[in-house]
Amino acid sequence: MGFNVDISLLIRQRLRELGFDQRDLAVAIQVTDSYISQLLTRKKVPPAPGRTDIYDKIGEFLRLPVGELSRLADVQRQEDLKKRATEPASPLFKECRDLALRKCKPEIRKEVRTIFEKEPFGVLERIVTQKLLDVSQGVAKDELQSEEWLRLMAQLSGRSYKQMRVATLEFLDADAFNVSLENCVTFLDPMIDSWDIDLKSFCMEIRLNRRLAPGSLRRFEFVERQPQEALAVEPGLKEFLLDKSLSGDATEDEIEFLMTLKIKGRRPAALYYYRELQNLRDPLHFDAAEPVAARG
Repeated sequence: MGFNVDISLLIRQRLRELGFDQRDLAVAIQVTDSYISQLLTRKKVPPAPGRTDIYDKIGEFLRLPVGELSRLADVQRQEDLKKRATEPASPLFKECRDLALRKCKPEIRKEVRTIFEKEPFGVLERIVTQKLLDVSQGVAKDELQSEEWLRLMAQLSGRSYKQMRVATLEFLDADAFNVSLENCVTFLDPMIDSWDIDLKSFCMEIRLNRRLAPGSLRRFEFVERQPQEALAVEPGLKEFLLDKSLSGDATEDEIEFLMTLKIKGRRPAALYYYRELQNLRDPLHFDAAEPVAARG
C-alpha cells in the first residue's frame, strides 16, 4: 500500500471495487451518511484507532487486511497533530466551564471558580476537564457496543440511534483542548453527578449517574513514591512526550508502559518510543483476545 494513500482514498477505491456506495457503508457500521461523507471528504480528521470501533467494522465490510485502516489513521493523525502543536491552546467554552463548576462540590465551588477565572484554562482547569472527560469516555467506550445504553443516551439527547453512535465516536476523540459544547451537553452533563478535589494534593473524586455508569464512584490520586521506587524518565521519552506530533494521542496506560522500557547500555531516541507506541496498537502483534464474559 503506497505511503500517500490515505483513509478516504482507500475507502472510496474499495467501495467502487465492491460495487457499494457511502450509504451501504453507513448502514454496515451503524453511523449516519453525513459522518461517512465528512470522513471521505477529509472534513473530519480520522478518529484515534484506540478510541473507536469503526476501523474494524469498515475493514470487515470492505474486506481489507486487519489493522490497515488503523495504521493509515495513525499517519494522518500525526500530520494533523503536527499542525495543531504550533497553535496556542484555546480556553474552554464559557458554557463548558460553567457546567464543570455547577457539578463541583458546593463547599469548594467558590474557591475553584476563583482559580479558574484567575488563570483561564490553567493547570487546575485542564486537570479537572481532562479527568471528567477520561471518566465519561471510559464509560462511553465500554458501552459503545451496547444498543440499550446508546438508545438511552439517544433518548436523553433527542437523537436517533445512529446519530447517537456518531456523537459517541466523536466524543471519544475529544480531549481537554478540543472538547466541544455539544460534548459537554450530551455526555458530561448527564453522566457526571458531581466531583470534588483536594486543592493541595489534586486528588479527585468523581461521582457518576448510576443509571448510565456501572460503579458510580471514581477516585484519582497522585501517589508519592519513595526515591528507590521512582522510575527514571529517559531523555528520549521526555522528548517524545514533549513532542505532541509524536505523543499527542497517547493514553495514560500507553505512556506508563513506555516508561517501563529499558535497554541496558543504550539511550533510545524519541522515534523509538513512537514506533513502540505503534507496535503496541497493532493488533497483528498480539494473539486474539479471549471472549469477555457478559456482565450480569
